[in-house]
Amino acid sequence: MKKQTDTRNRIRPDGKAKVTGRLTYLTDLTLPNMLFGKILRSPHAHAKIRRIRTEKAEQIPGVHAVLTHKDVPGVNGFGIIMPDQPVLCEDLVRYVGDAIACVAADSIDIAALALTFIEVEYEELPVIDTMEKALDPDYPTLHPDGNILHKAGHKRGDTEKAFSECAVIVEQTYELPRQVHGYMETEGGVIVPEADGQLTVYVGTQHGFKDQFQLARILNMPESDIRVVSSPMGGSFGGKDELNIQPYGALLALKTGRPVKIHQTRQESIRTSIKRHPMRITMKTGVDPSGYLLAHQTWIKADTGAYSTLGPAVLDFSVEHATGPYVIPAVQTEGLSIITNNGVAGEFRGFGGNQVTFALEGQMDRLADRLHMDPVEFRRMNLRKSNDVGPLGQRIAETEGASLVLETIATQYQQQIAQKPASSKYSLRGYGTAITMHGGGLGYGRLDPAGGRLSLKSNGKIEIAFGFEEAGQGILSVIETLVLEELGCDVEDLSIVIGDTALVPSSGSTTASRGTSMVWHSLQKLKQPFKQKLIELTAANTGIAQTELRLGKAGIWSTKEEYDQPVITYQDLAIQQREEIVTHTRFDFPTTPDPIDSGHFLYTFSGVLAGVEIDLLTGKVKLIQLDQAIAAGPVVNRNGYIGQIEGGGAMAVGYTLMEEALMKEGHYLTTNFDTYLMPGLSDMPFLMNTIPIEDLPEKDIYGPRGVGEIGTVGVAPAIASAVFDAIGIRIDQLPISPEFILQALEEKGGVAVE
Repeated sequence: MKKQTDTRNRIRPDGKAKVTGRLTYLTDLTLPNMLFGKILRSPHAHAKIRRIRTEKAEQIPGVHAVLTHKDVPGVNGFGIIMPDQPVLCEDLVRYVGDAIACVAADSIDIAALALTFIEVEYEELPVIDTMEKALDPDYPTLHPDGNILHKAGHKRGDTEKAFSECAVIVEQTYELPRQVHGYMETEGGVIVPEADGQLTVYVGTQHGFKDQFQLARILNMPESDIRVVSSPMGGSFGGKDELNIQPYGALLALKTGRPVKIHQTRQESIRTSIKRHPMRITMKTGVDPSGYLLAHQTWIKADTGAYSTLGPAVLDFSVEHATGPYVIPAVQTEGLSIITNNGVAGEFRGFGGNQVTFALEGQMDRLADRLHMDPVEFRRMNLRKSNDVGPLGQRIAETEGASLVLETIATQYQQQIAQKPASSKYSLRGYGTAITMHGGGLGYGRLDPAGGRLSLKSNGKIEIAFGFEEAGQGILSVIETLVLEELGCDVEDLSIVIGDTALVPSSGSTTASRGTSMVWHSLQKLKQPFKQKLIELTAANTGIAQTELRLGKAGIWSTKEEYDQPVITYQDLAIQQREEIVTHTRFDFPTTPDPIDSGHFLYTFSGVLAGVEIDLLTGKVKLIQLDQAIAAGPVVNRNGYIGQIEGGGAMAVGYTLMEEALMKEGHYLTTNFDTYLMPGLSDMPFLMNTIPIEDLPEKDIYGPRGVGEIGTVGVAPAIASAVFDAIGIRIDQLPISPEFILQALEEKGGVAVE
């Protein structure tokens, strides 16, 4: 692997335009003759639809279309895996975000007015707003197959026998909340009917080709007639992986023959968008007298809401990561993804790893405490080795990541403890650690294709094209950095094309921490054939031997003679060719050779040190330090890398200390950001340390791993550990609110302040 160069400290190519506000997002688009769309949503969490009447709305001046389920020409359903969510409901609504009708009008105000004139007659049904009700046979089933959407599990060894041999057993239930993605740009865009009968969809999404497939099914159109332009968008974190406003804009555009813009308000977004799964996780873990783990049982219940989206895959991921980076001989894990009338839960940064890691690391801390052992030493003696199998017993890429992050964060911890300031009269400080691992890619048994295209265009530009989307994660920086390194050209020679199904090859989804890895793998396959083609053509045109030529700034250079310019520019080389020089690659994300359903092969690792200060008068937990050691192979772009880890850490701080999208009887109690707290600058430490661990085994062939998610996963348990260090109270639920702290302190009888 090449050593890091200055190339890897470049400012991201889209950075200035974003921070200055000059960048045009997809929801900024305004086109001639454009209409505005609005969607009528159910006011009920569960009800039969007896009648829908649209006549009054249709008669309002400025209204051009009012559509219901009767106007869906193809499959009236969507969902990345199972199309079980109606585009427009016909006879039943299952949550308050269900769409009943959609309107296109001359203005947003007219469209909103038209919604109030659509008459819908409902018959309310009992609302299943808890997982307990969903599993109770006395309550109705919400889907034909019942209220259990998906079951997942893993078993190895004899847990019953292993527990009988344990000296210490800890059993605990952990409650994890529903979280909002909180992207700045809500769901929206413009859908344009083209003169040739095709459709162009300018909407933020993480999977343009998957959207193309789903829309073709809904609209009863060939996929080739639908173009999805998906970059740039203002953040996603998994929330725009599923269809949102695309079907409604498309239906309205085709009906009216005019461009239609839909941009959800924040209230509409919170009501309808997918959320992080709320989970209830019970773990039972046992050790021998020396502290070695012997047995571990996990029961996971996940409230996936009214429809499936990627709920089953999230549960599978949680089940896989229930033992994390630890070696445990006897394991039994069982999980249920449960259908309710609550808001839909689905893909979210960390993908089920955050919830189960909080529980697992809580178990490790409790066991170390019961054994009177240092938590770091307890983890050290139970940690996986570089050649150990993965959490499901599958072979994985060799890695020492677990021990590397543990030792790095242990050093940070010792340094901090050595200089820990004295507590004040009204506040206490504490420090805690946690470690975790996170699988990249979609896992064994799931289609996970990748690919790219490298070409010399007729204008002399070297074009690199991928099907990824720019969702704020910095994929453009990754592509630019790696191409400059691998080809030796200059940024002025380069053209990057992403996020447009008409212009790019399919590279798989912009999810699962896979983008960086797949760009690197693509370039390893593309660079030599591309270089060779250019050098062969240059040699034929100049008479210089191929062995004496190399790619460089602005063109092809001689390696022997001293020139102050290339022997031929890319522009001149392109002019002399009748056809563009193109190389393609297509392959699959690396997977384990073992047929373990959903098991991953490439893992990243994180060690987290958190410092907190707890106000004994208000109960507020203030984060004063957040260090993360990340083992993910070589850093591609240092600024982007740190941004991903610090940004992920900030999102996890919100999850840990303040964020919870509460629901009651199927309705969100939080309807806007004025009542949904997210961390700001004042809630974060003045300095956060990101410590990249770039070491890979000598024979590693898999290159840099993605870090889009790993920075979110271990933060919550580290903060919970720090709270215990400060006030001696164990945390078994999130968020850690001031009210919870004050009540816990009162029940404990207070704490002694030195």
